[in-house]
Amino acid sequence: MSDLNPTYFISQELRDLLMQQIGEIKKENVVLQQSLREQQTQTTAQTEDLFLELLEVADALEALLTYLENNPNPSPEFIERLPRSVAAVNRKFLSVLGKRQLIPIELQAGTEPDFNLCRVIDREERTDVPDQTITKIVRRGFCWGEKILRPTEVITAKVESNLDGNIDETIN
Repeated sequence: MSDLNPTYFISQELRDLLMQQIGEIKKENVVLQQSLREQQTQTTAQTEDLFLELLEVADALEALLTYLENNPNPSPEFIERLPRSVAAVNRKFLSVLGKRQLIPIELQAGTEPDFNLCRVIDREERTDVPDQTITKIVRRGFCWGEKILRPTEVITAKVESNLDGNIDETIN
């Protein structure tokens, strides 16, 4: 019958080396746990800061909504200031995003689309601009660092070709 619990002998030198390596691994484990706790604390603080800044944006929007609810017929002065007020809230919101490296993609209507930065969602027939020219920006895109988080959604011009026109004339 074979021995179910084999016995292994190691030299004192190998035993000392193993004990030293185990000690180093334990020390490294403690350092890694401390580093993880520090990162979690930092992440929590950053998240709290983000939430507090977003709450400022929400407060500004809530103040506008509350005023509109309490004043069903707002004064002409308020209506005149409303676009500037909403623009200020939007700037604050974009500032919060910018602090976290979330930057709007800047594209201009009247240029050709950069397909790395935008997505064409529709085309409209136009004769006043060249084919494939951006005619409207539907939804702003954003980059987060080097990554395109959301591409800009655009509408581009579609110039009717002469061939299509000739076919229509022939059919009629």
